[in-house]
Amino acid sequence: MKKQKTIFWISTGILFLWEGVMPALTGHSEMAIEGITRLGYPLYFVTVLVVFKVLGALALIFPFVPSRIKEWAYFGFLLDFVCASISLWVVDGFNALVLFPLAFVVVLAASYLSYHKLNALA
Repeated sequence: MKKQKTIFWISTGILFLWEGVMPALTGHSEMAIEGITRLGYPLYFVTVLVVFKVLGALALIFPFVPSRIKEWAYFGFLLDFVCASISLWVVDGFNALVLFPLAFVVVLAASYLSYHKLNALA
């Protein structure tokens, strides 16, 4: 059980920092806006992404959030990572940058699987 808790909190902490804290602090920076518009998305999409990423990260990190909400947050992050890879691939062609969002799918899977193992043990 201790191993599962450790895996859960490390992986979920990484997701919280990467998908919750970082977008909240840098989501409307010039570099972030340029990155989104370069991919062909409208400017308002930056705000939508930041709001949903922060809410999803908070849903994962707080233990009192209902399980169904956490499931949707996990799905939302999976969708975000996969769509980010596809967008990068379509605009820039296949290169190492396309794999970067998919690396977070591994962290997401570790958090998701350990979350369910902890719930099964409880």
